[in-house]
Amino acid sequence: MALRFTIAEMQDYLTEVFPQVEGMFGIDRMDEALLVMRLHVSDDHLRPGGTVSGPSMFSLADVAAYVATLARIGPQALTVTTHCSIDFMRKPEAGRDLLAEARLLKLGRSLSVTDVLLFSEGSDKPVAHASLTYSIPPVPAG
Repeated sequence: MALRFTIAEMQDYLTEVFPQVEGMFGIDRMDEALLVMRLHVSDDHLRPGGTVSGPSMFSLADVAAYVATLARIGPQALTVTTHCSIDFMRKPEAGRDLLAEARLLKLGRSLSVTDVLLFSEGSDKPVAHASLTYSIPPVPAG
């Protein structure tokens, strides 16, 4: 399925619908095969011990799945998470951004399923794995 946004258009759309996270995430790649999203790690994302917090990693996985879905269905802001399972596998490396590699596994009329691997930038060892399902609102008749 062809993408309905360019990277720049998606960044602008995220700023419009979620202004509270402006500047927190970047999109490094967005095509039919893969979305690579970046969490610009700052002190706000750290927990004691200098590692990225679980809630920050969850946010990256969740936003990556949202973007992977919207890239294909278009601007439907009310698309929402209905399920998420995340496994934290190793400590993220300090002082590095986190990258999410999101692959859309299924896209139907009412649900999308996305697989997301999180990495510390520069490492090929995943720090977390998430599986997310999104509910897609019905398109109004008209």
